[in-house]
Amino acid sequence: MLLLCLVSLACGVAWGLEPGSPEDVLGRYLESLKTGKFDVSYDLVSSGMRQGKSKEQYVKESQAMMGVADVKIFDFTVYPAKIEGDKALVPNILESQDRFVNTLGLTEHELYTLVREGGGWKVDAQTLIEAPDEPKWFPRKPDAKPAQPPDPSSH
Repeated sequence: MLLLCLVSLACGVAWGLEPGSPEDVLGRYLESLKTGKFDVSYDLVSSGMRQGKSKEQYVKESQAMMGVADVKIFDFTVYPAKIEGDKALVPNILESQDRFVNTLGLTEHELYTLVREGGGWKVDAQTLIEAPDEPKWFPRKPDAKPAQPPDPSSH
């Protein structure tokens, strides 16, 4: 138990996140998927995502699904959460590839819903963010310059 607490704390510090925050929980969840530690991800998902499955069933099904789809998670970047009561929306940029949906390994902009359950935050759902909605969740970097319209006098 002490080791688990130390690992959780180290992950939170590595990401610069408050341990137990929605961002920390999502980061630990994504890291568990990346490393194939589905027993860890089980503890980080809501009862709704578990769908009544035991830890053993969840781990076996997750291993099978990730294996069949040949999922590879290369990197992820968790952004600040928007918390409203017992619900948090947490944006994430995922660098991954799989056999069926993202065969080219394109960058995916995701939005995770986390809920308070059992005294902590749990991952409850994930959706992809369409390009028109990206600026709402992923603010432009301060050093990035906005695109300039073409100069009509140059034609």
